[in-house]
Amino acid sequence: MPINETYESELAFQADRRRATVEFIKIVSDLWYDKSIELVIFRNQLIDKNVSDILNLHEYACEFVQKPISIFDSVEIAQAIKTLDLPPAKLDIGKLTYEYHIEEGNYNNATAFVADKLKDASKNGSIKPKDVVLYGFGRIGRLVARELMTKAGKGTQLRLRAIVTRGAVNATVLEKRASLLRNDSVHGDFSGTVSIDVENSALIINGTTVNIISANAPEDIDYTKYDINNALVIDNTGAFRDNEALGRHLKSKGTDKVLLTAPGKGVPNIVHGVNHREHNPDEVHVFSAASCTTNAITPILKAVEDSFGVKSGHLETIHAYTNDQNLVDNFHSKYRRGRAAALNMVITETGAGKAVSKALPSLEGKLTSNAIRVPVPNGSLAILNLELEKPTSVDGLNTIMKKYALEGNLVEQIKYELSDELVSSDIVGSSAPSIYDSKATIVREDGKNAILYIWYDNEYGYSHQVIRLAKYIAKVRRHTYY
Repeated sequence: MPINETYESELAFQADRRRATVEFIKIVSDLWYDKSIELVIFRNQLIDKNVSDILNLHEYACEFVQKPISIFDSVEIAQAIKTLDLPPAKLDIGKLTYEYHIEEGNYNNATAFVADKLKDASKNGSIKPKDVVLYGFGRIGRLVARELMTKAGKGTQLRLRAIVTRGAVNATVLEKRASLLRNDSVHGDFSGTVSIDVENSALIINGTTVNIISANAPEDIDYTKYDINNALVIDNTGAFRDNEALGRHLKSKGTDKVLLTAPGKGVPNIVHGVNHREHNPDEVHVFSAASCTTNAITPILKAVEDSFGVKSGHLETIHAYTNDQNLVDNFHSKYRRGRAAALNMVITETGAGKAVSKALPSLEGKLTSNAIRVPVPNGSLAILNLELEKPTSVDGLNTIMKKYALEGNLVEQIKYELSDELVSSDIVGSSAPSIYDSKATIVREDGKNAILYIWYDNEYGYSHQVIRLAKYIAKVRRHTYY
């Protein structure tokens, strides 16, 4: 074929791909807003994504499963899902398409295939929406708010009803809060709308009222005055860390459960996907979502422990600087953290090594840990140096991690990264708390020592773990197909 004809053919194909993607985006939106059915592709979000984003995600999917998964395939499966009468659900269209390629000969058409795969969806009981209060509105609080409001849909799961802050609530304060929610120097602009209601002391987020409540103590608040009942309070302040202090939230009218977005003492420390089912939300009222680093390493350690066994190990986390460090050199209660965060690498401590054992008791006393804060505002890296019970190889380890990322209980937690060009800014915005760098894995010649590199967005990835745990606590998890 002449070069010019080849070029014209390529242009025509790209136009067809983009047209199909536009149709796919509409189906994704219709399913979400009409039926509360969320489509993802190998755990990557599709809601509010543009044409290029979705085509890039399909390229990743092809490389990940090493099977041709095209946008045309996704449209066919999405259309089939749309024809079925399904309850609220979260479905991985990448996994469905991959399986359809393998099993296509067993079904007359895509609709029959999808109907068979999702036949258990209707067995899920009805979901009662849960009111949510954010106590504190810092980095994690605002990201959780963004995600809750972006994914509010028809309001069948978590409903953000109020945000508690300290100090006066007036027009200036409301506008500052709104501005911080709208604009983020790391994560970009909020994809929705934010305005203020001065008369009612509220933010209007995507057209929905979220009350801003001023309080100095949790027990002073009567949430029922705002028509908030049996609420889940997500405490982002870090001021209350143990069971007694966090229990103060339960003394306020209108609350039911408490979730701390930091390591807690005397309360269950949960890494969702690893140990959340060990604690029944009907019996436990106060939970901790542990730390961002604990959420990053624990899913990987579980996969290694279950597959090879861990004798001992060391964790070194190369962590983005945080708000508790100084912008310029000044007094700080902790060693070294007083030095300018954006100018120095700062050695400090992390309790993540010990905290892992709260989710994986078999690792009690086996891990040491330390941290280095580095001059980036977000995006961190955990390096695990592990002595293994059973020998393996780079290929053996990578095969296991790919399996865990593709199927089982940790598919939301582990993202298997294929690129050998990965740097920290590339993982900002990833909803997975553990991003396994398959190209960086090192295994000693005898196979008994492995060094693993685990990236994590210490803000965004962690916020998604908080929301996953919140949904479990609130008992609003939809049927999922991963």
